[in-house]
Amino acid sequence: MLSTSGILGYGFPEASLDAGMARGVDMIGVDGGSTDPGPHYLGSGKTLNSARAMRRDLALMLRAARKHKVPLVIGTSGGAGGTPHLQATAELIRSIAAEDGLRFRLATIEAEQDTATIKTAIAKGRIGRLTGGPVLDAAAVDRSQRIVAMMGPEPFAAALDGGADVVLAGRSSDPAPWAAMAMRAGHSPAPSWYAGKMLECGATPAIPKGHDCLHVEVSSDAVVMEPTNPIRRCTPSSVANHSLHENPSPCIHVEPGGVLDTTDCRFDAVNDRAVRISGMTWEPHPYTVKLEGAELAGYRTISVCGTRDPLLIETLDDFLASIHEAVAQKAAALGVEPDGYTLIIRSYGRNGVMGAAEPILDARPHEIGFVIEVVAPDQDTADAVLALARVSMLHTDFPGRLCREGNMAFPYSPSDVSCGPVYRFSVFSTMAIDDPLAPFPIHYEDL
Repeated sequence: MLSTSGILGYGFPEASLDAGMARGVDMIGVDGGSTDPGPHYLGSGKTLNSARAMRRDLALMLRAARKHKVPLVIGTSGGAGGTPHLQATAELIRSIAAEDGLRFRLATIEAEQDTATIKTAIAKGRIGRLTGGPVLDAAAVDRSQRIVAMMGPEPFAAALDGGADVVLAGRSSDPAPWAAMAMRAGHSPAPSWYAGKMLECGATPAIPKGHDCLHVEVSSDAVVMEPTNPIRRCTPSSVANHSLHENPSPCIHVEPGGVLDTTDCRFDAVNDRAVRISGMTWEPHPYTVKLEGAELAGYRTISVCGTRDPLLIETLDDFLASIHEAVAQKAAALGVEPDGYTLIIRSYGRNGVMGAAEPILDARPHEIGFVIEVVAPDQDTADAVLALARVSMLHTDFPGRLCREGNMAFPYSPSDVSCGPVYRFSVFSTMAIDDPLAPFPIHYEDL
């Protein structure tokens, strides 16, 4: 099986795809998205990557798949896997097919859930809470712009059984497309899921890291992987390192319907570019799917600025406290009370990345960059309060101040950027289901 890159639209060398196809593959796949970029794409319905970038990748993959008569399978279409993301990806496929005169059967698998389904599951006690996630109730469901369920491999296998040449799915477990193909071919769940865990990120298990293609062979008890680009290679260390990623446990990977355990995995070099992995196990569990939902949190405006003033930097905590006080007073004069907005000032060069968790407290940077952010119930209020914060940063006094002009340098004009709607995760739970196909309708289209 082949994976072209970590996410559809990230790009890959065409020569790497050609090299992979020359080796022989039973499937071309790519993961289309992730929650890594946050809730915006799920809430807004916008795609993570541009249509132009996705179309480029899709065209190369679709042409190769049709030429070699192998299925093209894509999970979490459009970045978040909701209905608008799935539709946008399907429209690109239709456009490429029409342009190239390609004929095939397209399957689209829905993952977006209606509110009645989720509320029924809540009432029946079939909702579980994920670590760090909110308790799911009917009010959270109603506030959500959309909710998706993360499908396992079964809907992919069903679509392929239905004669699909191209499968586009909504939100799905990242490894599920490849796990489905391997299990459908008769392999056991353990190596099938492990292969998917590696393929979901393209050539990331290889070194040097880059957006590129990965070729994986699955057998009854092992997986062999090798990047198709000769400038990259898989080593036991690089593959073992990658197997730890994106998971609370280094060895226990919870998936729909079971747990992949990599505790006893062996990583053996086949040659200087390929690695054989064995020893993984699979333990079936009651079937659950993850639910993800996003709700509107307000509207955001930001501004970026910086200072090199050593006296301001020396008294930065007091300076920023005075900014918050000044903004509160000025906003009140506009009829905006303190609970009517949120002001955040991130200080890059000091603790902008880790915030209050920053362990290095005695650093004395020569310059600091600030990202000023205001979130409010409407864009007009966010714009107005941000402008107050920006001018306060620019002109507020501080002890020992020598410069009587502005405190900050602003790299852009206009300095204020209205970012539009802000979303937050409102649903981050699991839902027990009896039928792994039921929440995920499959639609076929002959092009």
